[in-house]
Amino acid sequence: MPKFLLSLVLICATTFVWAQDSQQEKLEQRKAQIQQEIRDNEKMLQSVRKKEKSAVNEYLIQANKIKLKEKLINTTAKQEKLISNDMYINQVQVNKLKKELKVLKEDYAEMILKSYKSRSEQSRAMFILSSESFLQAYKRAQYLKQYTNFRKNQGLEIQSKTAQLVDFNAKLDGQRQVKKKIIVENQKEKVTLEAEKKEQQKLVNALKKDKNKIAQDIKSKQSESKRIDRQIDRLIREAIAEANRKAAAERAKANPGSSEAKAPVSSSKIVMTPEDKVLAADFKANRGRLPWPVEKGFISLGYGDQPHPLHPSLIVHNSGVEITTEDGASARAVFAGEVSKVIVLSPVNKAVVIQHGDYFTVYQNLSSVSVSQGDKVTIKQNIGRVRTSGDTGKTIIKFLIMQNTSNNNPEGWLQSR
Repeated sequence: MPKFLLSLVLICATTFVWAQDSQQEKLEQRKAQIQQEIRDNEKMLQSVRKKEKSAVNEYLIQANKIKLKEKLINTTAKQEKLISNDMYINQVQVNKLKKELKVLKEDYAEMILKSYKSRSEQSRAMFILSSESFLQAYKRAQYLKQYTNFRKNQGLEIQSKTAQLVDFNAKLDGQRQVKKKIIVENQKEKVTLEAEKKEQQKLVNALKKDKNKIAQDIKSKQSESKRIDRQIDRLIREAIAEANRKAAAERAKANPGSSEAKAPVSSSKIVMTPEDKVLAADFKANRGRLPWPVEKGFISLGYGDQPHPLHPSLIVHNSGVEITTEDGASARAVFAGEVSKVIVLSPVNKAVVIQHGDYFTVYQNLSSVSVSQGDKVTIKQNIGRVRTSGDTGKTIIKFLIMQNTSNNNPEGWLQSR
């Protein structure tokens, strides 16, 4: 029974260590991803600084970089804690092995001493020959054989335990080095984070001087944004009505004179075909797992009504999310579907609407479009190039998700970064 319990404890400990290693690997991957995002943000920041046209954009990129630095510090802290826990488990194993070795060596030493005192072959022979019967002599011979094997096995067990102890000590030494490196990295990141925050504060102070100008610019952009939202809403309603008219015509052709075929055409809710229902269900099932509409970037303006990041007294509205990306970035479809509309919002601003059953994804602020109305698109397919503003130097895509004519918060649909 004790052997069974010992085996069970060892299995549990091995499983826990494996889980720790797996978690450590995930944290290392997450850390590498965050570090790459920080580098991407640094490139965008340098690009904006070269153009020297938008202090607000510089502030937003700087703010996101600070957020990423904080995530990196938290991830590194989790790594340190995980290594500390692993080190504790290994230290417990080391202590246990040391105790077992001590007992084994003491028993072995006592056994060797006894063997030494009765080491002569004559003594062993007399031990067997002095037996009262053949059966007793046989049993004594077997005892001596088992005793010899026991001594040999104890020696081998001491060797095995010693090797395990060496391995655990080597692992502990390696973990101490890794932990030391992580602590140094974390301290370095904290220092750079403080420097980033000071730089950000300088930007805030500089921007406060131009509050009136910024407020006027925000109001102008909000007005433009609302105008575009109304245009997109109208065009999506037209697309829904057109799809419903086609569906009604098909029903009338199949069932002439039916009341369903003569029903009024809705412009707010699409009547889905069986194929549309499957596509809509697939789209809905991928909530929280959709790829981003650009390969790199961060959300610089979230969904809904919210205070302006620099001037909290100014409330801004957003029907989707604005994602700041790098100059020359390509827009890509977040899911398979059909291009419902290609909209020219201005000579330099285009939008693509993709239908996924009764869901629509909208990609605004494109300088060029590489798809046409009616095209079938696949997930992550390039649909155009994101426009870089000549006035601000910003490269921003506005992304919307709608079910029929109702806006959804895209952040809840996209993969977390």
